[in-house]
Amino acid sequence: MKKIIYLTFDCGYEGGYTEQLLDILKEKGVPAAFFVTLPYLKSSPEIAARMIKEGHTVGNHSATHPNFSTISRAKMAQEIQETDDYLRQHFGYSSPFFRFPEGACSDCSLELVASLGYTSVFWSAAYSDWDTTSQKGADYAFDTVTSRLHPGCVLLLHSQSSDNTAALGRIIDYAIDNGYTFSALG
Repeated sequence: MKKIIYLTFDCGYEGGYTEQLLDILKEKGVPAAFFVTLPYLKSSPEIAARMIKEGHTVGNHSATHPNFSTISRAKMAQEIQETDDYLRQHFGYSSPFFRFPEGACSDCSLELVASLGYTSVFWSAAYSDWDTTSQKGADYAFDTVTSRLHPGCVLLLHSQSSDNTAALGRIIDYAIDNGYTFSALG
């Protein structure tokens, strides 16, 4: 297997770090996928537009971030369609990629997402970085992420993590120095 990393971020809300992450990605020439919720798009349209302009994938992460293993098929479809409609109407953009909030899904939800024409994107490496009250520092983020890299890695990070923001440049450099390349979803 090729030493490829697919760098992905979940963006439920803007925590003040995404522009710094985008600056690092631009400097390093690394593509990423940002899975956004509807409130994120509404509250941070300039950042979402920058993601698109700079060639990153903006994936669908649902309208309200519900647990897809517990809601009806109609509600699932509504969650996905609302976010896609907003992307199309306000950004002229649509993406075929969907990430389940919390990774929670069922056979029914997987089938529904596929029937709507989306590819479900999960991850193969992540850590508990979403809790902004429990950040452990850039060195912890660097050590944790780099210890979990592997060929074909789909790396999940959260854009509201100050640790990820502080460590991202070093993580990218480490990966490249160890023979990895970063690729866009596709």
